[in-house]
Amino acid sequence: MSSAVESSVSPRAAFGHRDFRIYQASAFLKNVATQMQAVAVALHVYALWPSAEALGYVGLAQFLPVVGLSLITGQVADRFDRRSVLLLCYGGLTLCSLGFYLMAERSTGVAPLYFLLFLTGLARAFGGPAGQSLVPHLVPPHHFSNAVTWGSTLFQAANIVGPAIGGTVYRMVQRPAPVYLLCTVLSALSFSLVVALRVRTGRMDKAAVSIEQLLAGLRYVWNQKIILGAISLDLFAVLLGGAVALMPIFAQKILFVGPSGMGILRSAPAAGAAVVAVGIAYLPLRRNIGRWMFGAVAIFGTATIVFGLSKSFLLSVAALVIIGASDMVSVVIRSNLVQMSTPPHMRGRVSAVNL
Repeated sequence: MSSAVESSVSPRAAFGHRDFRIYQASAFLKNVATQMQAVAVALHVYALWPSAEALGYVGLAQFLPVVGLSLITGQVADRFDRRSVLLLCYGGLTLCSLGFYLMAERSTGVAPLYFLLFLTGLARAFGGPAGQSLVPHLVPPHHFSNAVTWGSTLFQAANIVGPAIGGTVYRMVQRPAPVYLLCTVLSALSFSLVVALRVRTGRMDKAAVSIEQLLAGLRYVWNQKIILGAISLDLFAVLLGGAVALMPIFAQKILFVGPSGMGILRSAPAAGAAVVAVGIAYLPLRRNIGRWMFGAVAIFGTATIVFGLSKSFLLSVAALVIIGASDMVSVVIRSNLVQMSTPPHMRGRVSAVNL
């Protein structure tokens, strides 16, 4: 019965719902700004401190809040209205972009940039679980899989557009401040669209705060072996296979393609992912899901090795396209598993574990 309903769903069914359209427009603008800012920050930091260590700290500063506060951020998404949490986080991201602009204009050192990166990571740490757990409230259950696929498509489209714009603007002006200013404008527009959302989730988890409640997301994922396996497989693949942080070194020292080339390199995985996501929207995965995931991870690893060894710009771009395409398969499968098999009052905490 469920497969019959799923097969009758229009490939663009999710866009028939107003709040879903507004939320995805907001998320698209926010993600474009995020990707533009990532290019500008990487080039900015590398110009001030030209080393792989400096670029590693860029990722670390944003990573620490996500890991260190994961139990709290998930709890917040389940205990407060998820739209209100998003408003605070998107407002924080707008202020951080403005801060980057002011720091670039005043030519400060690298330390303030790391501080702003930490605050950016903090906003994303709270916004991630709230945003992921809000999506099931925007569409009916039989349209959710379609919503996840199109959400992933638009996310990857932003990952294509953002780095390309960021790299191009940086190359034209040879400084990061205009990129940061444009990011501020886009983030402010994204914030205004969240204001327009009609959905109100209220408090989903009514239980009193306790250590047991804080650990509920971890315990749920541990007990649900299918979710645990999907998350763990993706974790180790991406943790050991990501090359995005070192992209300025590849662009300038190995491939010699400069800021514009770096923008293309940053966009390439998203291009592959977007193509696959659109394909899944029209031809959903319904059988042999496990085989699809293992095959995608194997391809992801192989393509990452090719990228690491490549000295050719075109081969590197092709490898990154394949990396993004294979990764999208596991993203769609994992997102559906996590959200649809999790009770509504726990989606924030489980999403935090997933992130």
